[in-house]
Amino acid sequence: MTSRDAITGHTAGDIADSVRMLLERGVLRADDALPPVRALADDLGVNRNTVVAAYRLLAQAGVVVARGRGGTRIADIAPIAAEGMADTVLRDVGSGNPDPTRIPDPSGVLARVAHRPVLYGEPVVDHGLEAWARAWFAADARAGERVDLTVTGGAVDAVERLLAQALTRDDAVALEDPCFLASIHTVRLAGYRAIPVPVDAEGMTVAGLRDALAAGARAVVITPRAQNPTGASLSDRRAAELRAVLSEHPYVLIIEDDHFSLLSTRPYRSVIGPEHRRWARVRSVSKFLGPDMCLAVTASDPVTAERMSLRLGSGTTWVSHLLQRLAHALLTDDDAVATIAAAREHYAARNSAFADRLSRAGLACVPGDGLSLWVEVPGTARTVADALMRRGWLARTGDEFRLSADEPSRHLRLTVHDLDDDDADALARDLAAAALTPSRKV
Repeated sequence: MTSRDAITGHTAGDIADSVRMLLERGVLRADDALPPVRALADDLGVNRNTVVAAYRLLAQAGVVVARGRGGTRIADIAPIAAEGMADTVLRDVGSGNPDPTRIPDPSGVLARVAHRPVLYGEPVVDHGLEAWARAWFAADARAGERVDLTVTGGAVDAVERLLAQALTRDDAVALEDPCFLASIHTVRLAGYRAIPVPVDAEGMTVAGLRDALAAGARAVVITPRAQNPTGASLSDRRAAELRAVLSEHPYVLIIEDDHFSLLSTRPYRSVIGPEHRRWARVRSVSKFLGPDMCLAVTASDPVTAERMSLRLGSGTTWVSHLLQRLAHALLTDDDAVATIAAAREHYAARNSAFADRLSRAGLACVPGDGLSLWVEVPGTARTVADALMRRGWLARTGDEFRLSADEPSRHLRLTVHDLDDDDADALARDLAAAALTPSRKV
């Protein structure tokens, strides 16, 4: 039995339910084509607009995707790579993790933050953390700007809630390309349409953003500094150009993900103009206080903050106050602050030193900002990564971070800050051999 024979119904809702049932029972599978609108309408004896409406309902629910001349097909939610260490016997240089020895030790302040329980109805943001965060964001605020703060369970949680309060399924989101893996997950699984915006050495490109807005993007997620995976940071010129483009779309939601914040060696350059109406700046503590802290603070316009609070209010209404107090205690502790400052210098120095090693070995590399290096290779990244595996190294290719895959990536993302000098020398030699050996070129 074909899907055309099996689909039933005389209303858009009934037809959509029939397709869902066939998918659940295994009659339809990922990437199967649904019948053309005209053919199915004739078979069912309904108006073509009824079938169009049914397919629209299925698309909004993420069940199908429209592929132009390729027709309407059952959506295939392909697995997406995740950050973190891999279960491997190889030396993992693709994890993207901070150095655990450079994360402040919380044991010295734990006792003094657990002094009383928090009950229902109390303020959702710890007073001490709120005061500290207001000062943190004030340095980058626009003159006279009212800032409302929201605390979430990390930056990914913040971005997910920000998009959910502004968008519905099939709305378009402008994402950097290559892109942070969690952003790809968030947009795809929520049923939004990702519009890729190329990234160069100065960050998100102006032409790419303009094209995304022309294509209907209702939100823009941008990393002002230490873009993951490229390490790019916005220049003054690029930030000004992007602000000019966005000034024509004041109600498009701008989300600035400043994930590296206190560890960054670059200034914060915002693309949020003085008249922009929907915006948010997200700062997580995971890179400098550890991924297990799962806490981020968002500064946003009042309307966005109120909508965020409503979304929090429908479930757990606050992030653990123990976690908030612990973050505040560490961020105001002299030893912890010194540890964070030393980590900032360490990451920058180790990345710069490894880039110099590669340059001496014949692979030009300009270190950006962040925990990793974005290394261009003179062949496909997958070929070079496979050659590195045979030498005992596990690297991440740029293919994993791309939204558009017209051709194979020529970049590797390498996390090298925890390598000692001997291991760094060995990796640089092996990478040069893997990339520059004639048989490896494509």
